Amino acid sequence: MTDALGMIETRSFPAVVEAADAAVKAARVELVSYEKTGGGYTTIVVRGDVAAVRAACDAAQTAAGRVGDVVTVHVIARPHDQVDAVMPLGRTTPAPTGKK
Repeated sequence: MTDALGMIETRSFPAVVEAADAAVKAARVELVSYEKTGGGYTTIVVRGDVAAVRAACDAAQTAAGRVGDVVTVHVIARPHDQVDAVMPLGRTTPAPTGKK
């Protein structure tokens, strides 16, 4: 499976809850974390295959925009192994390091 990360940042907690709900209902993705960054900004992270993450982020952006302000939406297709090694973001098994 091709893996991707999707991040949706909003300016209010209700908007990010709406985004999270819409994302997991729209596509087969896993909601792996959320982060309150201060000043009312909150980000959720979803993980799944590239097409599912894109669909989930599109749905999340639309839903969150009805409730509050969407700051940014970003999808990273096939994140590098080092990203997973430092920030596992929902990966249940360690990412391969490429070292033998």
